[in-house]
Amino acid sequence: MTRSTLPLKTRVRRGLFDAYVFFSRVLFDPIALGRGATARVRALPTYAANLVRYGRSNTRDTLRFTIRDAWFHTYDRFSDAAPLTWHYFWQDLWAAANLFESGVREHVDVGSRVDGFIAHVLPFCRVTLIDIRPLRVDWPSLEFRQGSAVSLPFADGEVRSLSSLHVIEHIGLGRYGDPIDAEGPWNAARELMRVLVPGGKLLIGVPVGRERVCFDAHRIFAPQTVRAMFEALDLVEFYRNRLIRNASFDAAADAWYGCGLFEFRRSETR
Repeated sequence: MTRSTLPLKTRVRRGLFDAYVFFSRVLFDPIALGRGATARVRALPTYAANLVRYGRSNTRDTLRFTIRDAWFHTYDRFSDAAPLTWHYFWQDLWAAANLFESGVREHVDVGSRVDGFIAHVLPFCRVTLIDIRPLRVDWPSLEFRQGSAVSLPFADGEVRSLSSLHVIEHIGLGRYGDPIDAEGPWNAARELMRVLVPGGKLLIGVPVGRERVCFDAHRIFAPQTVRAMFEALDLVEFYRNRLIRNASFDAAADAWYGCGLFEFRRSETR
């Protein structure tokens, strides 16, 4: 059944949904904004009552309430215990556990989330992080080098443990200040393979599903495309979404927007 033959109510509903999705991606999510406003209005009476109770119970001069320090957050009680970004939550745990269980003590990462994966591994591993944007963080086991994923500051076959999580789908779209390049992910893949030592490991995380570009946010790849990007490496395992192990490429490719996690290894003989 084509769209033109659908019932009028269905076409109107789909049209409104498409308009909502477009508006949310380009400007802001009006439904989320409305929910946030509703939660704040709902929480105001509780905030006022709690403030009165606190004032009556507090006896410490230094911790008396002043209007200058009012900070209304009572609406947090209506949200989940932690507002998780699901792709990053599972991906970062997967990658950090992989390094920990492998006994990795020196690692190179290209562009991954600092307050997620990088923070997870710093207690047991020294990390060299490459990112096109500056980073103002000082930590003993973290070395930062500003650079590009398509021109890494390493010699051929220099890196034994390497990762790039939810990064290559952005390369070449200009979102983070990089030059526009439709072949950006493929150029980055070649560069990641170039610096990997024989026997070395590479962890890759990308959005997977129906292949398309959501300019200028990211690309979504079919898993088969990612496998072909890194054809010179052996695929050890493929996970999708909430760590479904040895997942089906075909099932992942049919998804609207999933998370694909690839562990690659360079053969000792290559």
